Amino acid sequence: MKHRKKMPFTDAVIHECQRFLDVVPLNIFHCTTAMINFRGYTIPKGTVVIPLLHSVLFDKTKWETPHSFNPGHFLDENNCFKMNPAFMPFSAGKRSCVGENLARMKLFLFFSTLLQNFTFSSTDDPANIHISPVAGSFIKLPRLYKLLVKSRA
Repeated sequence: MKHRKKMPFTDAVIHECQRFLDVVPLNIFHCTTAMINFRGYTIPKGTVVIPLLHSVLFDKTKWETPHSFNPGHFLDENNCFKMNPAFMPFSAGKRSCVGENLARMKLFLFFSTLLQNFTFSSTDDPANIHISPVAGSFIKLPRLYKLLVKSRA
C-alpha cells in the first residue's frame, strides 16, 4: 500500500472503473426522521428515500466527460491522484459503507497484483468491444467477453 501514492494512474483507473461501471446505482433505502424541505419540496416524516448514486456519478457538472471512461477525472494537472467529491460509489455521509477503506485497499492490491503478474488481451477485435455496462433493474453488469490471460513469469 505504501506504493499507492507513487502509482496515481493505476489509482485513477480503479476509481474510474468504479464510477463508470456504476454497478449498484441505487443506494440503501433510507427513511426521513422528520419533515424536511428539499429544493422546494416538502418531504413528510417517515418517507422512504432511495438515493440514486448514478445521478452523481454521471453528473455533467461534476465530471468533464461523464459518459466516457476517463481516468483523467481523478488526475490533476500534474498527473497526481485527486479525489472528486462527486465520487461516491460507497454512498456518503453517516450512512456510507463502513468497509469503504478496506474495499478501496483491497481493490488496489488486487488489481495492481494482477497487472504485475499477468498480461491481458481480448480475443475480440477492439472495435467490437463496448465498455458500457448492461443495465438491469437494480444493478448494472459488465458485458461478457473472452479474455486471454498470460503469465508474465
